[in-house]
Amino acid sequence: MLIPRYYFADDFRKFYDYFLSQPHTERLFHKGDYLWKPGQPYDRVQYYVSGAAINFSDHESGRRKIISFHGAGTVFPGYHTTDFKIELSLTTMALSEMKILEFSIPQFKSMFESNNALSECVVNWYSTYVNRFLFETIHQEYNSSQVKLCNLLYLLTINQPSNSGLVIEMTQEDIADILGMSRVQITRELTELRSKGIISTTRGKLMITDFPSLIELCTEEAL
Repeated sequence: MLIPRYYFADDFRKFYDYFLSQPHTERLFHKGDYLWKPGQPYDRVQYYVSGAAINFSDHESGRRKIISFHGAGTVFPGYHTTDFKIELSLTTMALSEMKILEFSIPQFKSMFESNNALSECVVNWYSTYVNRFLFETIHQEYNSSQVKLCNLLYLLTINQPSNSGLVIEMTQEDIADILGMSRVQITRELTELRSKGIISTTRGKLMITDFPSLIELCTEEAL
């Protein structure tokens, strides 16, 4: 059974040589660069050779909602041929130096229609991406702030593309932006988890020090 994910990486790595053999453009991005301009529709598909990016939306209220993270070996945004208005409000920004293979929609369409293994992978990736939103929509609304936080920490720990294990390189503000909670709420819940010996924190980093105890605080849906 697949579990919800916030990090997406390695989903398409087996197609790397195939992607290289197809018409494409190689691009480099620096940390802080937009992978496409804010307000620009999804008019191309990118394969991440190296580096990582963050996908988020800045709400009119001034709050930022972090949607997902994407690392090497994945394709983003997903391939489709329909324009969705919501995409104009989404932003993808490089978290590090990135090397990318970029395809136009017609170029990726040609691959999608001629390579059955790739088309199946695209469909399965979309299913995984939708699973992330269904998890949040159905379950997170009814959970306490502590359970929401523990679910997130568990999912981030097991799904990080950097394979950093029990270390999560993320600020309290980032966590608040993912969960849609206030910084005060996050600080309060992290303080309680620290007092229980479940986590330790340093500037910009969080380490799970008692993973079994963290799991006990998570919901079954996250596990």
